[in-house]
Amino acid sequence: MVDIANDHNSTTLQPRHTPDTGETRPGRPSLAPPFATRSAARSAAAAQYLLAGIRIALGWIFLWAFLDKTFGLGHETTAAKSWLNGGSPTKGFLGSAAEGPFAGFYHSIAGAAVIDVLFMATLLGVGVALILGIGMRLAAGAGALLTIMMWTAVLPPASNPFLDDHLIYAAILIVLALLGAGDTLGLGRAWSSLPLVRRATWLK
Repeated sequence: MVDIANDHNSTTLQPRHTPDTGETRPGRPSLAPPFATRSAARSAAAAQYLLAGIRIALGWIFLWAFLDKTFGLGHETTAAKSWLNGGSPTKGFLGSAAEGPFAGFYHSIAGAAVIDVLFMATLLGVGVALILGIGMRLAAGAGALLTIMMWTAVLPPASNPFLDDHLIYAAILIVLALLGAGDTLGLGRAWSSLPLVRRATWLK
């Protein structure tokens, strides 16, 4: 048997720190780094799935608004006032509900055909892009712009001096794009690998 105390040429077992009690136990390897790595990996995966869920939920909010206003599904828009039946998706809100310092501007564009088309195209495009996880940068920019404009149409908000859910939606959309939320439970990776998207990175 090797005398570790006297044979300095032999391999010595270094004491290792155990994170649970602070004791040092000669020769016992520390298990903290592998555990910490696996725990961090699990947390990262959980965060990715949570972001994907938020992305899909927000996408449904935009897509549902488009479907309801287009077909008059009866939740907020009756069939008689649907876009397909000649109703205007913007006239009701911008024409009567808009108030505050920008009310005059929104009243002037309420019900205009080009505004209706832009509004509905944004709802559809952002909704589909978020649900599929594609074009996240473009969807985040368009969705954030739309929600901020809706915020400016009702200043000041009814329940707060300046902050409401429209600004929160805008911030979340930008965070989803920055964190690549379209790659999990979505087609983000496949979309980013397309030659056109590689050339035009703003389409990612």
